[in-house]
Amino acid sequence: MAVWIQAQQLQGDALHQMQSLYGQHFPIEVRHYLSQWIEGQLWDVIDLENPQEEFKAKRLLDSLIQELQNKAEHQVGEDGFLLKIKLGHYASQLKSTYDRCPLELVRCIKHILYTEQRLVREATNSSSPAFEELRLMTQDTENELRKLQHNQEYFIIQYQESLRIQAQLTSLSTLPPADRQLREPALLSKRATVEAWLTREANTLQKYRLDLAEKHQKTLQLLRKQQTIILDDELIQWKRRQQLAGNGGPPEGGLDILQSWCEKLAETIWQNRQQIRRAEHLRQQLPIPGPIEELLNELNSTITDIISALVTSTFIIEKQPPQVLKTQTKFAATVRLLVGGKLNVHMNPPQVKATIISEQQAKALLKNENTRNDSSGEILNNNCVMEYHQTTGTLTFPHCYNMSSSLVGGNELVFQVKTLSLPVVVIVHGSQDNNATATVLWDNAFAEPGRVPFLVPDKVLWPQLCDAINMKYKAEVQSNRGLSEENLVFLAQKAFSISSNNPDDYRNMTMTWSQFNRVKLARRNFTFWQWFDGVMELTKKHLKPHWNDGAILGFVNKQQAQDMLMSKPNGTFLLRFSDSEIGGITIAWVAENPNKAGERMVWNLMPYTTKDFSIRSLADRISDLNHLLFLYPDRPKDEVFSKYYTPPLSKAVDGYVKPQIKQVVPEFATANPDPASGNQTYMDHGASQHLSDSMLDTDGDFDLDDTMDVARHVEELLRRPVESQWGGPQS
Repeated sequence: MAVWIQAQQLQGDALHQMQSLYGQHFPIEVRHYLSQWIEGQLWDVIDLENPQEEFKAKRLLDSLIQELQNKAEHQVGEDGFLLKIKLGHYASQLKSTYDRCPLELVRCIKHILYTEQRLVREATNSSSPAFEELRLMTQDTENELRKLQHNQEYFIIQYQESLRIQAQLTSLSTLPPADRQLREPALLSKRATVEAWLTREANTLQKYRLDLAEKHQKTLQLLRKQQTIILDDELIQWKRRQQLAGNGGPPEGGLDILQSWCEKLAETIWQNRQQIRRAEHLRQQLPIPGPIEELLNELNSTITDIISALVTSTFIIEKQPPQVLKTQTKFAATVRLLVGGKLNVHMNPPQVKATIISEQQAKALLKNENTRNDSSGEILNNNCVMEYHQTTGTLTFPHCYNMSSSLVGGNELVFQVKTLSLPVVVIVHGSQDNNATATVLWDNAFAEPGRVPFLVPDKVLWPQLCDAINMKYKAEVQSNRGLSEENLVFLAQKAFSISSNNPDDYRNMTMTWSQFNRVKLARRNFTFWQWFDGVMELTKKHLKPHWNDGAILGFVNKQQAQDMLMSKPNGTFLLRFSDSEIGGITIAWVAENPNKAGERMVWNLMPYTTKDFSIRSLADRISDLNHLLFLYPDRPKDEVFSKYYTPPLSKAVDGYVKPQIKQVVPEFATANPDPASGNQTYMDHGASQHLSDSMLDTDGDFDLDDTMDVARHVEELLRRPVESQWGGPQS
């Protein structure tokens, strides 16, 4: 059956998850009307990290648009007219969105199809044959138990009849011998018949009991198997997705489907437990020598273990606390008991306590060793009663914690349940955030499911690390444009101090935790992670739209930039992240060498940082520099950046003109038309015939601080009232 047909049958949280996949980036109507075509394309054969695959993606985009247009043309009638307009609009919208980045369309559709398939698979598994088999087996043992109970009740009646006959025989001793001889043979015959029946029936009852116990054993075996699938496979996978979501991976998905499975398990387990207890009651009511007592004890022990494992394993953290946690700050998290509704735990709501524990305490906790109730930190308001939500059947504790414990159970069983959050790094100052984030990233990415707390590999393959940092980068920058293969080669060169441009040379290389965030990079005073985190922060805060537009090459070194630009016309520029400064981006451009006629060279501005962009945006700075003409390879800069330019300032008011900071590189300053006045304002500050040494860094780059001095000087001039120009009174 087609995935889309099954996806439309989803309900509840699964349906909401499916609907959230769609939006302006890919309308759900396109998925609906082109479902057969979409599912028939080979999306998976396209390597998203290989730019050479872009032509395949472009063909798919063109085909998608053509299919939409064809579908629109075949619409008739009043409703068809509206649909025709809508589908035509979607065709134009998708072309506009993905024409310059068709690989992003492939990425989008692959994600949609993968998620839909997972949701359908999870929903289908919820009514798997195993649950139906368990239901039938439980119904069968229920019928057998009733039959046993009925037969035992009749046995007791006959046993009481034998006692009555024996009493009659005993009473014959008080009768005259003639009367006794007359009545005794009939009673003796009747007693013999009843006792023979009782002997046969006792054996039959014993067989019934043994057969019932054997059936319960088979049911419990299947229960264990199904519970293992749900707890050790599905729930562990959900927890793994939750862990990766902490690194920016896809959302882990809701718990409603998992809860429905766990509740079905809990209900079946509880029914079988009640049956076993009733069988035990029947045995106590009518003891018959044999192995049944031992069997029932084993069954009762097994079913208690099964329900204990279910309750303790389904006490989970639905919403994790922040993994980098600063002291003296508020935070929230939520725990959830997936079987609370079925076990009627809400009838006696349990208390939950949250504490911060150390690595050693966590290890002791998993071994069920006494942790002496010690805490490694204080959490205020860390006690609460779990809340039951009747509409959803969920039992949650929406408060703050790092490790949660709770007493759970009904009148018959009481369990002490505990669960651990993902590891949390507690910091006291913002300067520690970088190292803390690195620790969390490494742990989330490479920790094995079910590991000893805090045990994580010391080294991983480079491709594994690439997956982790690419996931983190896209999440932090909030972009579908991740790191390309060329970007990852650049990062490998930086990490390993190797110049090879062949990705295959790095596939079997490993990176240790120390290389990642302990040992400084060659000839630098920062680690690999510190540099990469600085790039993410800068992009997230100031460069996100330009990265999404593909305007920033970013991961290009100085020599690569020079090689790329020297084959282009003067005025061609590119944007690359600084090699030498954390959180910096520089502009490299090709122009004439003013000191040597006829020679061209590549210039590099000193890197911009967050501090600079808090004064003036990247787009405005590029607009200011008139010698920058084409964004590499050949796009006019206004075509790329004009939509981000700050609108021109208004005319002066009350004799004052509002100051404006503009970026200027003196050696390249040229007349810049002022659209507001129609006059020309020159932003050069005494342009010379040669470059001043103070304007260059050691590599021949322009020093941004000195160029900004010019802008600050202009700003100061502009702050002064312009009496001669505006002729207004000064105040």
